[in-house]
Amino acid sequence: MDLPCLQWQDHVAQKWTSLDTQRKSCFESLLDIDNVFKFALTQTTRDDLDFLRGLSKGYPVQKDSEHATRCRERGNSSFKTRDYTAATLHYSQGVCFAPTSSEQLSLCYANRSAALYHLQRYQESLDDIDRALKHGYPSHLQHKLQDRRAQCLNHLPKDDQRRKPDHPKPARGDRREPEGGESPNAKPTKDIHNGSDPTVCISPQVAVCFTPEKGRHLVVTEGIAAGESILKDSPYSCVLIPGTQELKGKGKRQEKEREQMFGTEDRRCHRCLGETVCPVPCEGCSYSRYCSTVCRQEAWEEYHRWECPIAADLMATGVMSHLALRVSLKAGLKNVRRARELVGDKMSSLNCPNNDAELASTCSLDTNEALYYGDTYFSIYHLLHHLTRHGPGLRFLCGVTIATLYLTLSQAGPLPASSRDRSGFFVPAGQSQSPEDQGGTAGGSPELCLLGSAVLRHMLQLRSNAQAISVLQDTGVTDIRVQSTREIRVATAIFPTLSLLNHSCCPNTSLAFSTGAGPHSDPSRPARSGPDGSGPGGSADSGEGVPGFCGVAVTVRAAKALRPGQEILHCYGPHSSRMEVRERRRLLQGQYYFLCKCEACNLQQEEGEESEGRWEGPGIGGGPEGGGLQCDKCKGPLKKFKDSGKGFLCLRSPCGRSLSCSEVSHRLQDVGDHLERAADLMERDRPDEALRLLQRTASQSGLILPETHPLQGELADAMARAYATMGDWSRAASQLERSAVAIGSQYGEDSVELGRQLFKLAQLLFNGGARGQALTIIPRVRRLLCLHCGPQCPELNELQAMEECLRG
Repeated sequence: MDLPCLQWQDHVAQKWTSLDTQRKSCFESLLDIDNVFKFALTQTTRDDLDFLRGLSKGYPVQKDSEHATRCRERGNSSFKTRDYTAATLHYSQGVCFAPTSSEQLSLCYANRSAALYHLQRYQESLDDIDRALKHGYPSHLQHKLQDRRAQCLNHLPKDDQRRKPDHPKPARGDRREPEGGESPNAKPTKDIHNGSDPTVCISPQVAVCFTPEKGRHLVVTEGIAAGESILKDSPYSCVLIPGTQELKGKGKRQEKEREQMFGTEDRRCHRCLGETVCPVPCEGCSYSRYCSTVCRQEAWEEYHRWECPIAADLMATGVMSHLALRVSLKAGLKNVRRARELVGDKMSSLNCPNNDAELASTCSLDTNEALYYGDTYFSIYHLLHHLTRHGPGLRFLCGVTIATLYLTLSQAGPLPASSRDRSGFFVPAGQSQSPEDQGGTAGGSPELCLLGSAVLRHMLQLRSNAQAISVLQDTGVTDIRVQSTREIRVATAIFPTLSLLNHSCCPNTSLAFSTGAGPHSDPSRPARSGPDGSGPGGSADSGEGVPGFCGVAVTVRAAKALRPGQEILHCYGPHSSRMEVRERRRLLQGQYYFLCKCEACNLQQEEGEESEGRWEGPGIGGGPEGGGLQCDKCKGPLKKFKDSGKGFLCLRSPCGRSLSCSEVSHRLQDVGDHLERAADLMERDRPDEALRLLQRTASQSGLILPETHPLQGELADAMARAYATMGDWSRAASQLERSAVAIGSQYGEDSVELGRQLFKLAQLLFNGGARGQALTIIPRVRRLLCLHCGPQCPELNELQAMEECLRG
């Protein structure tokens, strides 16, 4: 959960500590979110607003002409060294920081057009030329732009030359709710399309069900084949996570250091998350940027017109509070009010006491029928918030954080004249109240209190319902012809339909995400996901051809054949292939408030696998299926005693070899250290040294690590990369085959992890001219990638091209 920055957490913790016993007891007894918010509001003072304002100064989001100049100068330095990608990114930073009326804006656009031209992105270069001229590029330099325009046009087909800069994309379905709000009497639907978004649908072979034990969940009504799509969903809202570094160089250390300054917020659209090196900036702040003017305009109308003045405050208070506010702003006051009325009606009809409000809000009048409203705000509002299960300290932190943002928003002034007043959230100009006035009266404006309470509700919901969106990012290693990716988390979202799925540590589904469909965005790399936090997740497709769709979408596919009556499950993060059952249950209980009794947990507990000689050293993963250790004397299995003081003992009676826990931990830690050192040598372009180190490590670790151990897989993968860098495709393929054995043992023979490893193996075999082996493995890779990622998986095109080439 992305909580506020540590300084704010400490500040609120001190406030909690300073409360007297009576006030603490009063707060802890509150069972209603409205009362929690009002209590927090009474405790929020001018000092809190001033403290947050001080923290916000560490997040510069204002336009700054001098900063824009420095960015342009850094871009010029990169341009001179012919590093055009870095130059483009620096110029883009300048574009975002430059005030609209400044000359720096036109200069940054002009320079960026030159870098884009050298990157052979001719249409984007033309767009920047037009922007530079529009923003007052000096007349005595305009001939340079005209010459560059002619050069770009020479490279473009005639049809593309007629497109104007920032020409709107084809209109997609308008997902914003109508002015009058949604109808609270809307019936649950089982149609394949739900709501107004054409990308949101549930298979007719699936039903939304409800039980008090499981809440709302999805159940198969007709058999579903492996790989078949079960549901598609779009997030109601998402927030990009700042600071995640995306590296794109040649894999060398100097390039890595050079590009670490560019994070996700610099390289992705803040609305659709699509990659872009030439973003369109927000005109009010230097932080938000978009892949097109269309994304910018839609973001402005939905939420950014309110967020823009308090952007720094939102960064200081964390992604969760930011997303909670965005959900409420997008919904609008009328929908918030109607959702509250609906909950009140259900509580009254079911005669539920206050502490059963969550049960009432998830069940319709006929308790055998699940309440589901498609992609609308009501589906979000009805998610469980677990108010009484959150610790009092966390509840107080969330309450004071939202109360402080509420007071900041209430003083933001009237809506800009260009905006359409859809929600009525703001008080008129000149009528904003001081924190003491509002806090002292437990809330001031009832409508603003309604907003604050809704935001707090969503922040509490997000602890158990937020979905992390991660992408498989190309590492940019260009000196070998083998795919090299790493997973990075780029956003946190909340999905109306995906949130219906319950957890399993061994799920029967795969998730595939798509991001970005703007005209200026790059096709995103395959995306993976897990509920907020790390998770095995899924992979990405490209939206499966939804016409005019802009934004993020998820497709849930059956990872195996599903029978009627089976519940559809996905993993919230702790996966049986990565963690022991005891650790998984601890994490799930702490964040999601349930004791996991999925099939994997029950089976592993019965078999007592936690004591079967597996080990996880600090920072070293060891999956349950391949985590066993072997005796360094006779190669027999080692068993770890529950009494950790006895260490490990070989199970073969003639041997009886014993190893202490510290000795085993030391050996495993050495393997991890050597892997890191080898990676560093590879970055320094010293693959021969890296290979010698890895070979020594493999020979030593082989004494206690069987071939199926995850660390053996990592060692073999690293050696494969070293061999491939040196052009020895045959030995590289041999090592990757060893790595695939370990991955298959850990994750399963039908896992997406194995599919991606075998894809790399196919590339190595193709590059090495091993025609027969490559043609044998390609169908298996295709099956696995189609199963988990769908027919739009970008790797499938490469597989087809390789196959066609090999067959002549």
